[in-house]
Amino acid sequence: MPLPAGLRALHHADYRRFFSAQLLSQTMNWMQTVAQSWLVLSLTPSPFKLGLIGTLQFAPILLFSIPAGVVADRVAKRRLLVATQAALGGQALALAALSWSGAAEYWHVAVLAFAAGLAGVADAPARQALVAEMVGRADVGSAVALNSASFNAARVVGPAVGGLLIARFGVAPAFVLNVAGVAVSILVLQRLEAGGTARARTGASVLHGIREGLEYARRAPEILLALGLLFVVSICVFNFTIYVPLVVRTVLRLGAEGFGFLMAALGVGAVTGALGVGALGARRPPLGLMFGSAAGACAGLLALGAARAFWMAALTLFVTGLFGIVLVASCNTAMQLLAPDELRGRIMSLYTLVWGGVFPIGAFIVGLVSEHWGVSTALLVNGTGGLVIVAALGAWWRRRR
Repeated sequence: MPLPAGLRALHHADYRRFFSAQLLSQTMNWMQTVAQSWLVLSLTPSPFKLGLIGTLQFAPILLFSIPAGVVADRVAKRRLLVATQAALGGQALALAALSWSGAAEYWHVAVLAFAAGLAGVADAPARQALVAEMVGRADVGSAVALNSASFNAARVVGPAVGGLLIARFGVAPAFVLNVAGVAVSILVLQRLEAGGTARARTGASVLHGIREGLEYARRAPEILLALGLLFVVSICVFNFTIYVPLVVRTVLRLGAEGFGFLMAALGVGAVTGALGVGALGARRPPLGLMFGSAAGACAGLLALGAARAFWMAALTLFVTGLFGIVLVASCNTAMQLLAPDELRGRIMSLYTLVWGGVFPIGAFIVGLVSEHWGVSTALLVNGTGGLVIVAALGAWWRRRR
């Protein structure tokens, strides 16, 4: 029986197994994200120090994304993913032991966040390229949408369950469950038929491989535009692990359950947006959709800064999540379809660089502004700044045309 365009990737047996394991693992990882933020706030009341944890976790993406893309093009991607998942499982196990023993200190969380970032930077381009190999070019759009839906369905369930779990049993069980999710992911990866074929060695250096990928991207204006719009939502919008706990604690005066449910509202909106992009199938997303969703996500930050009631914050996060993930999934789909097979790891490493690599800068700005002027001011600054950048990108694109 034929599936709708947005679900066609599920025709592929390897991808079905990969998708199921990924959904479970990401749900557990979101529980850990909630637990880690809550652990930091229990160790220090400083918004700046909470933002610094995000900076440390995503700094490796900023530093090493492009070399990681070259590696992803040169090695068997499945083996690389097994190694990175094992490292992430070890990080979660260390957090579980520290929090359960009561010995956790702020510097422990900071070091382990940086370690998770190192594993994640190697994981991301290999994962993107392996998915494209599993489903083929015709179903890349469907796979990207399903991956986004998986990530954001996990964002719905993980924080909601994590918030309730933390309120009753503390943060340690959330870290333990993430270890279990990683173990399932490794088992499934080892059973995949697709291995993520390594590109034939040419004797060229890593630096030559980096230059080759950058030069291709420089000559493709559609890729540059996608990266520019992605930059906007990455640096301005998707700092929710900092925005939301600060809004919950300092504006709405709620506890862990409120944090979990607001993150879930964000995830519901994001799943809705991802499935909408999936309906486009193998077509490149329209530019009007990409510009409109970027502007809508930035405007959502302005509304969240004005929210003073739980229902208003939840509605605003739903809308912001919807617009934000429409833009992110659209950029991912466009870049997957524009990238030649032999350069896909490197082109998608640019996506990873912009999507996660500028987060440390955004997290630092949010933490610093919130520390001195409050989270509402930080939301106003980032929402306004994002709209200005979107307008500037629109003017640049019109001049090119």
